[in-house]
Amino acid sequence: MGRENAWRPRTLEEKVDHVESLDQIRQLAHRYALALDTRNMDDMVELFPPDVQVGRDAKGRDALRAWFVETLSEFRTSVHFVGNHVIDFEDADHASGVVYCRDELERSEGWDYGYLQYWDRYERRDGLWYFVRRRFNRWFIVDSLEHPSHGAGVGDGDEALTTGLLPDAWPSWERFWTREAPRDLR
Repeated sequence: MGRENAWRPRTLEEKVDHVESLDQIRQLAHRYALALDTRNMDDMVELFPPDVQVGRDAKGRDALRAWFVETLSEFRTSVHFVGNHVIDFEDADHASGVVYCRDELERSEGWDYGYLQYWDRYERRDGLWYFVRRRFNRWFIVDSLEHPSHGAGVGDGDEALTTGLLPDAWPSWERFWTREAPRDLR
């Protein structure tokens, strides 16, 4: 959305609410990482509204729980370190955000690490903020002993992640390299 088009509070009450909302939304990202790494599915599904859309055909926290259980069973231990978090408000009850994360995953062959971004949509309902959509894109994921290359571990082989590749997923990335960068660097 960008800063210029973002909703801005006007009154003192709206400004205080805005600051509290920022904190609650940031806590969503941190609580998500904690719930994921501790495999606390009760806490995980509470970060989403009761009618959360799960994939194309399923809805609700029970469906979300089942999806997380299946997904998180693919590796033993995980560590998610949340970093930068940019939040833009559409109005007092709707926002979007980008969260940076370094993750480490223990698999049967050893440990993998990578970097990713979550692209989020948030909504406040009955005074609480929730994720209404959480999508991730990845720079890379590699064995902890490897040096990463662009897109390593994304889209390679049968068990690779199928997700957007960073930084290519950003429309501005292609625009920069096709329109703005010096021709000799393209």
